[in-house]
Amino acid sequence: MEQKGILRFREELAGLVLKMRSKGIDDINFFAALERVPRQKFVSAPWLNSAYDNKVIPIECGEYIERLEEQLLILSALSLKKKHRVLEIGTGSGFCTALMACLSDRVTTVDRYKTLVDLARQRFENLGIENIIIRQIDGSRGVTGLGSFDRILIWPSRSNEPKECLELLAGNGLLIQAIGPDEGIQKVMRYTKIGSQFESSEMFQVRYQPLIENIAEIL
Repeated sequence: MEQKGILRFREELAGLVLKMRSKGIDDINFFAALERVPRQKFVSAPWLNSAYDNKVIPIECGEYIERLEEQLLILSALSLKKKHRVLEIGTGSGFCTALMACLSDRVTTVDRYKTLVDLARQRFENLGIENIIIRQIDGSRGVTGLGSFDRILIWPSRSNEPKECLELLAGNGLLIQAIGPDEGIQKVMRYTKIGSQFESSEMFQVRYQPLIENIAEIL
């Protein structure tokens, strides 16, 4: 039974690779990271069969994993290289964190929920991924004392430009975040730092949860 499950996940992964190729992703290293980071390891038992479905999947603390194709398009748009230092705000299940760690030098990821931080840390350890720094931090106003980053990915949405996080970008850095109303359609925006200026471009539309201030006191 377990072997059948493994084979099914491999088939679903192969289908996913073909689909993402059709959407313009052709980076061999990107697909190698997908093989190393099984998405089924990042969902709870009731949702195991939906691990590679392109739909929102609930996780602990009332949070969720974004649609798979959206996740991969966003990660691909970061154009990650082995030399890059990455900041992620909103660890969630840790799936995207692990993928980025396979493609970069180091990932610093923060979440307001201790439960999510602890679960993600255990998943990273189980997969032998060691270049991740994970903390329970309020990331609603960016982070301080961690230096600059080549890439910044912020999963929760916000209503305006993330100025305090843009200031953390190194030269030629990229930042991606959904911008728009808390209750409504948002635009996933890609910001590029060129000199002391920033250029922005719209990727696609989503409906993501907004940033919440302060760390969770109970969960």
